[in-house]
Amino acid sequence: MLKRRSFFAGGSALALSACGLPARDTAPPQAPVILPESPVMPLLPAHYGAITDEPFPIPAVPENVVPPHLWRQEVDNPFPDDVPGTIIVDPDAGFLHLVGQNGRAMRYGAGTGADAFAWSGNARLQFCRSWPRWRVPDEMVARQPELEPYSVANGGMAGGPGNPLGARALYLFQNGEDTLYRIHGACEPEYLGQAVSSGCVRLLDHDVIDLHARVRHGTAIRVLPSLAPTSFAGVY
Repeated sequence: MLKRRSFFAGGSALALSACGLPARDTAPPQAPVILPESPVMPLLPAHYGAITDEPFPIPAVPENVVPPHLWRQEVDNPFPDDVPGTIIVDPDAGFLHLVGQNGRAMRYGAGTGADAFAWSGNARLQFCRSWPRWRVPDEMVARQPELEPYSVANGGMAGGPGNPLGARALYLFQNGEDTLYRIHGACEPEYLGQAVSSGCVRLLDHDVIDLHARVRHGTAIRVLPSLAPTSFAGVY
C-alpha cells in the first residue's frame, strides 16, 4: 500500500552543451556511437493474460516490463524452518514467499513501500477481502487533505478500477489488533520489485488473486526487517 525510491540518470554532457559556449569545429568527425539493444524478455506465462471473469476486468500484464525473476513461480523454499502455509515478506528483496510442501514455495514479486520498511515482525492473517474498499486513516488524510472524501468517516472508496488496494487485500493483525499493514493488489507492473508504492506490500492483481485462493484465515505471516532507510509514512 506506499511510495518511495526514485532514480535519476546523470546528464552532465547535456548540461555542458546547453549551458556552455559553442566550441570551434576543429576536431575530426567521430563515428556515431551505436548503443546495444535492450534485451528482449521471454514471453510472459499465460496466467498473466487478461482476466475477464472478475467483477471488474483486469488487463493483461504488458510484455517486456516485468523481469522473469519477479514472475509468480514455484521455487526451492528458502525458509525451511517455517511451516507450510506461512507467508514471508522480504521488503528489500521485493519478494513474497508462500511456504509449500516438500521443500517448495510459491514466490511472488512484490512492490513495497514505507510501511514495509517501518514495520516488521510476526502477524496473523485476520481476513481477506475481494475488491475491498479503501478507507483512508485519519493520519493519512491529515497529510493529504484531498483524500478526505475517502476517509473512514466518509465510508472510503468503493472497490474497483482506480482503488489502490486492487482486486484483493489481506489484512494483518498482531495480538488481536490491526497493524494497518496490508498485502494487496494494484501494483503497476513497472514498479514490481521496487520500493515505490504508497502502500504496504503490493502484488500484481493476477498474483494477489492467486495468493488469496491459496491462503487461509489465521495463517502466520512474517515480515522481515528491512536494512533500507525509511523516509516516507502512510498506510492503506
